[in-house]
Amino acid sequence: MTKTTRLNVKKDFAKILKSGFPLISKDAITAYEGIQEGTIIELFDGQQFIGKGYFGVQNKGIGWILTRKRDERLDQSFFDQRLKKAFERRRDLFIDESTTAFRVFNGEGDGIGGLTIDYYDGYYVVSWYSEGIYTFKKQVIDSLLSLFDVKGIYEKKRFDVKGKYIEDDDFVAGERATFPLIVKQNDIQFATYLNEGAMVGVFLDQREVRNTIKNKYAKGKHVLNTFSYTGAFSVAAALGGAVKTTSVDLANRSKPKTIEQFQVNGIDVEAQDIIVEDVFNYFHYAVRKKLSFDMVILDPPSFARSKKHTFSAGKDYPALLEQAIAITKRDGIIIASSNCSTFGMNKFKGFIEKAFKATKGKYKIIEEYSLPSDFPTMKEYKEGNYLKVVFIQKLG
Repeated sequence: MTKTTRLNVKKDFAKILKSGFPLISKDAITAYEGIQEGTIIELFDGQQFIGKGYFGVQNKGIGWILTRKRDERLDQSFFDQRLKKAFERRRDLFIDESTTAFRVFNGEGDGIGGLTIDYYDGYYVVSWYSEGIYTFKKQVIDSLLSLFDVKGIYEKKRFDVKGKYIEDDDFVAGERATFPLIVKQNDIQFATYLNEGAMVGVFLDQREVRNTIKNKYAKGKHVLNTFSYTGAFSVAAALGGAVKTTSVDLANRSKPKTIEQFQVNGIDVEAQDIIVEDVFNYFHYAVRKKLSFDMVILDPPSFARSKKHTFSAGKDYPALLEQAIAITKRDGIIIASSNCSTFGMNKFKGFIEKAFKATKGKYKIIEEYSLPSDFPTMKEYKEGNYLKVVFIQKLG
């Protein structure tokens, strides 16, 4: 039987937790020293029960509220019900022949903070964001195996020990996949590797954005894709009829990974440019060589560091946009994206305004995207709706 511990909430934090906010911050609790990861905790404001959850330290807090019912047990039945309900919400995706990779459980948006589950053509990848939620591994895996048709299960321990991501074999149960495992999103194919560390080869949350690039904006365009990772945006643009794509990323592995993504989609790799370079250096090079593009895609990590540059989205995004504006043709499109959870869409639009003001340019916002339907969030927890994508037309 998992131990249950009562914790008292400070007065200043009681109201927000009572309103439905699911994340427990360390500052919200009067004392929590000595509590073991995975301990079931009951939160109280004096004698008033607030909620029940688990203790698990991650970068966002020290645990999550999972239920507002004191008598609800966090047992196998609880996990079965939450996973079953989440899968029902994705029923249409499971029968969509054009898409075989998507999220099937999105943390607090599906009722269990600190846990995500992704689907890759019959294989499931479970990501654990703290040692606390990892103590419930048996319940989660048993739910998957008993309720659904599972080829195999892999896991990602996204909590770090001594500052390092835990890299194990990642395989958990069922049968091992043959890699690369080819999956689809809106008929765009992706080579994935479920056993190669934290990232498997494609970011599932950009599904709708890639489809829009392919179907509405790429035809006849010269496209620059920065921070390109495995080139997923470039593939979408090429399939949509782009004249040429240029993919730029600092990581050495980005080039062979991008080549592979082009190849699995039948795209002529030789007709594309794939450059291993610091994006900021490439911007300077492009200005020096008077290069310009019809479409520039900006999807940087929230934080990045190279030998010469440090990038923090909350501080440096306007300057990044200024550099993109300089090499975007008149009436061209800039696709600005950020997955940083510390600011919302309004502030992001403020970054766009600031950048165009600094360059004395004019612009028009023509489309906006946040997380797709398989990434549900809670209105009480705005930080969970982290993705912001804006299609900007440069007018002058």
